Amino acid sequence: MEWFEILKNTLFTGFTLIRELLTRTLFTLGEKTPITLEGIFYFFISILLLLYLTDKFQKKVVHRILVKSKIDIGVSESIGTIFRYIVITIGLFVIVQTAGIDLTALGFIAGALGVGIGFGLQGITNNFISGLIILFERPVKVGDRIDVGDISGDVVRIAARATTVVTNDNISIIIPNSEFINSRVINWSYNDRRIRFNYTVGVSYDENPRIVRKLLLEVAKENNAVLKHPPPDVLFRDFADSALIFNLRVWTYEYTDRPNVLRSQLYYAIFKKFDDNNIKIPFPQRDLHIKSGLDQWKPPEEASDE
Repeated sequence: MEWFEILKNTLFTGFTLIRELLTRTLFTLGEKTPITLEGIFYFFISILLLLYLTDKFQKKVVHRILVKSKIDIGVSESIGTIFRYIVITIGLFVIVQTAGIDLTALGFIAGALGVGIGFGLQGITNNFISGLIILFERPVKVGDRIDVGDISGDVVRIAARATTVVTNDNISIIIPNSEFINSRVINWSYNDRRIRFNYTVGVSYDENPRIVRKLLLEVAKENNAVLKHPPPDVLFRDFADSALIFNLRVWTYEYTDRPNVLRSQLYYAIFKKFDDNNIKIPFPQRDLHIKSGLDQWKPPEEASDE
């Protein structure tokens, strides 16, 4: 059994060396906080575990607990994210304390971090603070249909630094949170997902406006995506150069994020309805009147050679 004793002694020696290496003081933080490899490993593994567990817990709270209530999904996501930030903050304090790090020794780190924020981390800090403002004030929330700059899409995630927006082409766009605070944002579903769209229709001057109004309302009521309440209506908007201009106004919930699809459906139906009822859709035209003046025209006198 000599080989067993040799292996045992070798393993014991190896573990002893590893233990000494992990517990050896690398440097001292402040005056009384030694920093070791063991403490560093414990600190970072604990943080990773804290982030992983809080992420799982947030999803469970939002998608299993709050989903059973009548709370809007955007509000639920905000509550879950804020709760996660609180748990992470408390967890960090616990990790620091159990790692044996004196919080008073972190003063110089906080000072260095302040200098770093002042010089190089302004954008990150601005986006983080903007993310907190978004979560608390909720100018936008998960599930909202928004326009910010030239981007139009649905909010699917609000993180600490940026917000993810998915367009109708299924393109995910990562927008810094500060854009939602410093720029003008159109939120199509801030109060309600119901949106009213206005569609312009022109007909010939030969047509009866009352009949045109009746046909347009029929088209709107025959489309299942148009809400019955509030009801659609038609406004007589203008006497244009070549047509009578009407404005068809419809409310929808289903096509808030696809207005062009609803526009196409209604225009197809309007064209067919007008064609079935012999309603003329004019095209721009101009009448050119030429006044004849040949009777009064005289050729210019030729210059005489002198």
